[in-house]
Amino acid sequence: MSEIQKDDLRNRALSIQGHVGAVARMIEEDAYCIDIIKQTQAIQKAIDKLNTLILERHLDGCVTTAIRSNKAKERERVIKELLDVFETTAKL
Repeated sequence: MSEIQKDDLRNRALSIQGHVGAVARMIEEDAYCIDIIKQTQAIQKAIDKLNTLILERHLDGCVTTAIRSNKAKERERVIKELLDVFETTAKL
């Protein structure tokens, strides 16, 4: 992963962290519940986007390399990892 890609992902994660802190403050300050929910929904969307970008990087790098390799076990491993991630997501 390039440094630019890492910086983008890191900045997104830090932004999410800041928004989570804002939710904690909103709760502490007895903010209007709907405002808190809107904030948590925005956080969830940001996390979903972060996960999508991370998966794209993984597919472009690790998975592509493994599938192109002559190592069957490596190909099977990355495919199983992807299936596990999607299975876990489906359970949420």
